[in-house]
Amino acid sequence: MEEIKECLFCAIASGRVKAEVVYRDDETLAFRDVDPKAPDHVLIIPLKHIASVSEMSDEDAPLMGKIVNTARKVALELSLENYRLVINNGKDAGQSVFHVHAHLLGGRLFGWPPG
Repeated sequence: MEEIKECLFCAIASGRVKAEVVYRDDETLAFRDVDPKAPDHVLIIPLKHIASVSEMSDEDAPLMGKIVNTARKVALELSLENYRLVINNGKDAGQSVFHVHAHLLGGRLFGWPPG
């Protein structure tokens, strides 16, 4: 198999790596997590590569609203009335793929506090 030199999520967005896509528009992509932590676990990414929330510019900030709106659309499509939306920033916070993304989790009861 050819080695992927770009980030995993960029490779998914470009179609070089297969994923179960549930939504795509001109700025975002939503696909099922391969290691789900809930019955419904979808990752939402911007198509533009940005490594982390900390590395976003002021010009990139509207993408976060677009990610949240995409999560809302996916939750409606999946008939999720209750869900959790998680964004990790940095390794110590649990970010394992360094491309901004949100986790949409639903289909089970969630406790508080998380983590």
